[in-house]
Amino acid sequence: MEQVIKQTLSDKAWARWLALILIALMMFFAYMFVDVMSPLQALVEKAPLNWSASAFGNYAGAEYMLNVFGFLIIAGIILDKMGVRFTGVLSASVMVTGAVIKLYAVSSLFEGTAFEIWLNSWWTDMPGSAKLAAFGFMIFGCGCEMAGITVSKAIAKWFEGKEMALAMGFEMAIARLGVFAVLSISPRLAAWWGADNQSVVPPVAFCTALLLIGLLNYIIFTFMDTRLDRQTGKDAEGASADEEFKMSDVGGLFKSKLFWIIALLCVLYYSAIFPFQRFGTNMLQCNLGISDVDAADILRWFPIGALCLTPPLGYLLDKIGRGATMLILGSLLLIGCHLVFALLLPQVPSRGLALATIIVLGVSFSLVPAALWPSVPKVMDARYLGSAYSLIFWVQNIGLFGVPILFGKILMASNEGVTNPMEYNYTNPELMFAGFGIAALIFAIWLKILYIRQSTIYAEPTTDTCDMEAAYAAARQVFGVVSVARAVPCEKTVEAIVETAKDYLADAFASARSFKVESKRADKNYPMNSIQLSQAVGGELAEAFPQVTVDVHNPDLTVHVEIREKHAYVHAPAVPGAGGLPVGIGGHAVS
Repeated sequence: MEQVIKQTLSDKAWARWLALILIALMMFFAYMFVDVMSPLQALVEKAPLNWSASAFGNYAGAEYMLNVFGFLIIAGIILDKMGVRFTGVLSASVMVTGAVIKLYAVSSLFEGTAFEIWLNSWWTDMPGSAKLAAFGFMIFGCGCEMAGITVSKAIAKWFEGKEMALAMGFEMAIARLGVFAVLSISPRLAAWWGADNQSVVPPVAFCTALLLIGLLNYIIFTFMDTRLDRQTGKDAEGASADEEFKMSDVGGLFKSKLFWIIALLCVLYYSAIFPFQRFGTNMLQCNLGISDVDAADILRWFPIGALCLTPPLGYLLDKIGRGATMLILGSLLLIGCHLVFALLLPQVPSRGLALATIIVLGVSFSLVPAALWPSVPKVMDARYLGSAYSLIFWVQNIGLFGVPILFGKILMASNEGVTNPMEYNYTNPELMFAGFGIAALIFAIWLKILYIRQSTIYAEPTTDTCDMEAAYAAARQVFGVVSVARAVPCEKTVEAIVETAKDYLADAFASARSFKVESKRADKNYPMNSIQLSQAVGGELAEAFPQVTVDVHNPDLTVHVEIREKHAYVHAPAVPGAGGLPVGIGGHAVS
């Protein structure tokens, strides 16, 4: 009999990569808008805007304000309940709305209006234009972060069982290219009306128009995604009844140690990256004594390291892993770069040193995201993946909201009496960034230790066509592998574990006279301890197979149950592997 395999859109390489390009372009334009004013700090501190460094820091932090106060959690729930199509279009629309408000705030149309006069009448350290621009940036930030988690879930959906880490790396590379592009063109667009009449309006208007194009791109993607769901038999946006998102899943995430390690590593690392992009141009101007255009031309090479290395690192991660090691290396490079900016560059004001450090920082920025984001779908269930991403982004946004404000205050405190924005001393703020890197390194090492302590290595098929028999036979011949077992994943409930054991080990129970259950918990937040789980599963199996007695000392059959972050695994006793030591680590013998 011939078996007919139905191919879906996501099975076709051209279709899934086209879908990726459509959604990645939305993030490309979003990243351009995020940093459109980053190289223009010195310009906004002059007339007609007259912002201070502290006001610029408040404006930069405003992007994350609503996200910190709960919007991102709501966004994750919307994503899991409504799906990637609705949430993506909504997020792109919100970004456009916030961009238009910000554009109005920095334009001459706002200048001199009654609204500006009223905004200038309170909190006078923050000009009215800065307040309204911060409000628009805050609205944009809600859409941008919602778009970020939506794109991550969309990629996980379209590339499940395929080259997911490579796809996420490619998407991040395109987004980073947006930073390079805007740092290249923003100062030049600011001089659109002449070198003596520079304005932030042309670059902000240009990037606002690009956001509209990004919205249209995502709308095109929704048609492709609708067709994919029809082919796979999904409902309007996604899950069958047994896979439906539940609010209790959100609470469960907060109890996961792995979730908190990833989230805290994320907030510490990115708090030394994104705020640096906002202030980096002025830092280079002050240390090197160069123009904003020249400084932005140096800073723009920062995302190029990420652009070039993130996709191949994602491919490497798909093939051999080593994600925790990449996180450690990325954190070390981050620390070194900020120490150079804090201590060495002021003493050795060299453009070559600045450029080399910027490029190395870009390498760090490729290592950490390439390893961090693809790890989330591997340890979190698909039904609450959007909430997992949103909660991680929420924790990250707490840092990204507070750090630019803190940075601006530290900068002002370190430069009392300095009125020229070209003469700031950035040593103390840069030391703060290095401190964040040290804290991120601690969490990366902790994550590495957790991986090392897990003595069981799981090899899972990436596609339905994988030859598991050949993989099983090959694993038994690898030196260093003590034993090999074939396991079946299931939900982490006693009922699911019992049903899986009954089906998978039926033949083994038929030939056994006695059995016992041994349980391990890599997920220490599981509500039952190992003994309780063994007793519960063993009791159910004893009723299901009354001819087999329980013998905890010398059983014919041992049922192994392992509880991990995402699934429970059930298997019978392992068979011996090749043993010994892996090739190449045994050292040299002297005879």
